[in-house]
Amino acid sequence: MTAPTPTAVPEEHREEVERLRALVCALHAELPRWNLVTWTSGNVSARVTGADLMVIKPSGVSYDDLSPADMVVCDLDGRPVEGAHKPSSDTAAHAYVYRARPDVGGVAHTHSPYATAWAARGEAIPCAITAMADEFGGDIPVGPFALIGGDDIGRGVVATLEGHRSPAVLMRGHGVFTVGAGARAAVKAAVMCEDVARTVHIARQGGPLQRLPQEHIDALHDRYQNVYGQ
Repeated sequence: MTAPTPTAVPEEHREEVERLRALVCALHAELPRWNLVTWTSGNVSARVTGADLMVIKPSGVSYDDLSPADMVVCDLDGRPVEGAHKPSSDTAAHAYVYRARPDVGGVAHTHSPYATAWAARGEAIPCAITAMADEFGGDIPVGPFALIGGDDIGRGVVATLEGHRSPAVLMRGHGVFTVGAGARAAVKAAVMCEDVARTVHIARQGGPLQRLPQEHIDALHDRYQNVYGQ
């Protein structure tokens, strides 16, 4: 399969596309930094504000070799619009999420080891610690198994997150997908997902876990989302 033929991004979106190329490239450096990926696995994308476009990592390119110019611009059907490389093999999944969720501005996908271990078991991570209540507002749910390449993964992500406050979903037998208002928020959710997956896994080795009471989860989530920070 040949690389996409570069074509012009509409001039009114050029500045935003270049900004997002730099941002998405920089955020990819966070994935190996936090031990969320190995080799060339994993990807981050960002929606181009005001356009039916997204910016995503190229397929199979080493993290050490990535530059902003390597990021591929695609439409929201996953078709390449501009770039010198093929886009990520998960592009169709990201594109489906953007089409189905206008509130989502960024998507991240990782195979972080502890969270992926929960996904391999097909088991949701129970909300047993305050950090989970803060960031996820409850359990981190499990989505269905789906093959890579089409939009089935994206469909599973959207369907699973419906009715959940969690920005993360464990796709069964695969790994983690996270969403956010922007790409940085999606990456943060991926980092936090792995952190709580590890902590809850360690805690469970000592015996049964007790989920936090729902009223405490609600209060913690509200405080963190609406009061905490600047």
